[in-house]
Amino acid sequence: MNNLSVHAVDDSTLPVSARIRARIQRAKLRYHANDNIAAHIAPGEMEALLDEVAGKMQGVLESLVIDTASDHNTQDTARRVAKMYLTEVFRGRYVSAPPVTEFPNAERLNELMIVGPITVRSACSHHFCPIMGRLWIGLMPNEHSNLIGLSKYSRLADWVMSRPQIQEEAITQMAELLMAKVSPDGLAVVMEADHFCMHWRGVKDADTKMINSVMRGSFLKDASLRREFLSLINLKY
Repeated sequence: MNNLSVHAVDDSTLPVSARIRARIQRAKLRYHANDNIAAHIAPGEMEALLDEVAGKMQGVLESLVIDTASDHNTQDTARRVAKMYLTEVFRGRYVSAPPVTEFPNAERLNELMIVGPITVRSACSHHFCPIMGRLWIGLMPNEHSNLIGLSKYSRLADWVMSRPQIQEEAITQMAELLMAKVSPDGLAVVMEADHFCMHWRGVKDADTKMINSVMRGSFLKDASLRREFLSLINLKY
């Protein structure tokens, strides 16, 4: 944790969200919906933030004209929703990256590796509706690459996706993270997902999916490698 950023603003008279926001602004960093802000949260502040969000959510329920006092189904909804957002659905904003054990490429592996499909869950940053999908990762390691355990790809994907996202930015974040962790010659990330902002509202089209990809290095330059990767993941459908 960045102690300088955490202690830059410690005015206890401010709401905890305001203290966290002030630290980020002092550091001249952005705090968009899909950014991780864990370095600016002091120990114990997540509990206070949960209380604050629950209080604000209670106000939303009251503005929706829901009688939470007598409706036994919604008496604890505000806190349940706050806890869901902070500790589950948007957890990737508030916790540091999961630890990833890296191994040297002792055998100098340089052939195509594919991981997937990885089940991913997120929420659309436009409407906070679910995004549910699958992710495939292709890697071309070199002798200097760091190899990581299979389960760590899923953990890193969950960390990136557990934020309000749009799909195009989510897989770009995933690609940048893996390029930094593994340092491969090439990287490919493909994601296919259902967007419930289309299923629940608007056109209410339950069949449309979105598929997009990010290619880096040799996958971007070598059309035959790209075709090999795409043809192999097509077998997984």
